[in-house]
Amino acid sequence: MAETVIHPSAVIEDGAEIGEGCEIGPFCHVGPQVKLGANSRLRSHVAIWGNTAIGAGAQIWPFASLGHAPQHLKYRGEDTRLVIGENCLIREHVTMNPGTVQGRSETTIGDNCAFFTGAHVAHDCVIEKNVTLINNVMMAGHCTVGEFATIAGGSGIHQFTRIGHHAYVGGLAAVEGDVIPFGMVLGNRAYLSGLNIIGMKRAGFNREAVRNVRRAYRMLFSDDLTFKENIDEVQTEFPADPLVQDLLGFIRSGGDRALCFPRHTQLA
Repeated sequence: MAETVIHPSAVIEDGAEIGEGCEIGPFCHVGPQVKLGANSRLRSHVAIWGNTAIGAGAQIWPFASLGHAPQHLKYRGEDTRLVIGENCLIREHVTMNPGTVQGRSETTIGDNCAFFTGAHVAHDCVIEKNVTLINNVMMAGHCTVGEFATIAGGSGIHQFTRIGHHAYVGGLAAVEGDVIPFGMVLGNRAYLSGLNIIGMKRAGFNREAVRNVRRAYRMLFSDDLTFKENIDEVQTEFPADPLVQDLLGFIRSGGDRALCFPRHTQLA
């Protein structure tokens, strides 16, 4: 079994559960309700508090702050949770807050996610597997982010926004509408600028899959019919295509925010 190494200057409160093979560096502080998975590494000056569970293999860099009270004016000390999956990379000055009783009482981070310097994940968010947040992303409360999505540096995500799987949010974007799966948004306020074709290819989708999603995208946002009529047309055209049906399901399920739409010069 791998040996757990804890620097003498680190403070591990009574009750904390530290997995096998962990390395906890200088001046870290781990609270009494924290569960740290096996083979995780806290480089130095990492602060973890509250009812926080972190999966195995986490790599957490200096001055990350995880599990402290949510930035919510109605929070009154309720026992809410932050749950982080396995093999997550959390770089310097990243902050993640637990949920609130006004929301889901839990903030959830999937496996294999990467959070670069200064990224913030607010209360009650759900971040699915393999998501990347680049430097200084500001994610407000109650947001959801699908698998393999990438949010580039300095972007701000409005509360209750949904970002679909394999989507890409460009740097410094101000996103106040839902982003469809495979969508790519840019700007302040953010608009759909096309599809994340590079991301789809990297994820292994074949040419036919990409071509069908591209055709569906053009049909959905055509000016020839109303948006509802366009949805019906896409349903008729691609009744059995799983990616197109997933995209339609995202749109139909709705949310608290309107969808991001393209500027029509971007439909080519």
